[in-house]
Amino acid sequence: MTEQNPSAFEKARAGLWVSLQKHLAAVYSAEKSFLAATAFVEAFPFALHAATEEQQADYQQTRRALRDLYTDETAQLGTLVKAIRTKAYTEDEKKQLYLLLLGYLDIAASVFALLSTHVPTKLPEDEELATTIDTFERVRKFARLNVKGLAGLLG
Repeated sequence: MTEQNPSAFEKARAGLWVSLQKHLAAVYSAEKSFLAATAFVEAFPFALHAATEEQQADYQQTRRALRDLYTDETAQLGTLVKAIRTKAYTEDEKKQLYLLLLGYLDIAASVFALLSTHVPTKLPEDEELATTIDTFERVRKFARLNVKGLAGLLG
């Protein structure tokens, strides 16, 4: 039997798949920690002052970690989308890559949404988080648009 060398696209797809699995592991780990840090809460938004100092510190630390992960992931996703867009893959190949990416984006979005839902009643305004949310959604919409294609928009 002769073994064929995988194409550049096949290598990219396999690499993307492995990378997204690693990223999902990090996202799920951050989600688990964040949910554990809010386990004392019965309803959201919650009164942070009702928590013990240890619970408050744990909440702030895990929230910061999830927020930082969100910011980092969003920056990396933007770079990845640009790389897919500029590579010389066929449109169908690009759609496959965007579809993989979109699956990750949808899962990650549900985790990162905790930053907006699992909050205390008074939370200082966070412009960087707002910017990250906007950027993440633009990347998500761009990936969805590329999966759907122009024909899907017109049909």
